[in-house]
Amino acid sequence: SEHDVFSAADYSRCGRTDKGVSGLGQIVTLKVRSNGATAVEDELDYVALLNRTLPDDVRVLGWAPVDDELNARFDCKWRQYKYFFEKTSGLDVDAMRRAAALFEGVHDFRNFCRMDAENVKSFTRNVLECSIADSEDGKLMYIKVRGSAFLWHQVRCMASVLFMVGLGHEEPEIVTQLLDLEQTPRKPQYSMAPEQPLLLWKS
Repeated sequence: SEHDVFSAADYSRCGRTDKGVSGLGQIVTLKVRSNGATAVEDELDYVALLNRTLPDDVRVLGWAPVDDELNARFDCKWRQYKYFFEKTSGLDVDAMRRAAALFEGVHDFRNFCRMDAENVKSFTRNVLECSIADSEDGKLMYIKVRGSAFLWHQVRCMASVLFMVGLGHEEPEIVTQLLDLEQTPRKPQYSMAPEQPLLLWKS
């Protein structure tokens, strides 16, 4: 039945995004019917079949057979986000880069997320990379954040603090202070960065 379709298909997606955040590198695992072909190239055209039923702004780009045990969410080794912003002389990008590097490693990120104490038991996350680079066309820059998992609004909160550093409102060391719960036991009030420039880039 339509109520059981997701459980019957063992549907799982690599990650979730906030409303308004786009995803370019989303990975999904699900069970689909087969025509019994022994070769992948002779199998049903799942890309065309799925895209026929999906809205225009959601596209399947490719598929591959995997083991039954593979789960897109729990077997994902890392997720990568990019937060794009305009180049401007008003931002101290070098200071932002110094601040971004301080996010790397295993930390308690409760001062960099929207609290969800009911569903989240640990706020410790491992950020494998946090850097700032130019886009390929050179017109924009982006904050690249790669980690094993993320908290609710974590990347947007990190971006917000990095922009405060870039504008000279905070020193790069503010990141270290906010990650230290003895120094900053409560999350200070600050606005989150907008959701539209954020992309789930790869997973």
